[in-house]
Amino acid sequence: MFERLVRWARRKSPWILLFNSGACNACDIEVLSLITPRFDVERLGIQAKGTPRHADILVVTGPVTMKQAERLRRIHDQMPEPKYVVAMGACGAYGGIFKGLYHVMGGVDQVIPVDVWVAGCPPRPDEIIDGVVKVLQLMEEDGKRGGKGWRQGSGAVPA
Repeated sequence: MFERLVRWARRKSPWILLFNSGACNACDIEVLSLITPRFDVERLGIQAKGTPRHADILVVTGPVTMKQAERLRRIHDQMPEPKYVVAMGACGAYGGIFKGLYHVMGGVDQVIPVDVWVAGCPPRPDEIIDGVVKVLQLMEEDGKRGGKGWRQGSGAVPA
């Protein structure tokens, strides 16, 4: 009974954590515009949190640099289960314009599993909201099927 209540609360009010893994900050600015009055995602229950212990969804911007890889892995490990990851932009997908540099490992999926991809450079705020809504749909499906294990392969969904 308690588990059902927790799953319901997570779907109705997801908390996100933003992690910049080496981006140019364009994606970060678009994420921050989500809390302005124009988009106001807090009315949907979506709140940005500053600690991984409270977050349900990890939003990662930028390519993963070698220095940030261990930090990203550690933050992902600190999040409570079930945890979901959104990779933003071309950089989060494959490294973008930074691909091939000596200190860039590539996309987010090189370090942690990604559930939803949000395309763009940078993605528009409405596309980011659509990506979070796709995560909410995954949460609902995972809740019905007993966890994330039913998805085959990476399980990533393009937004």
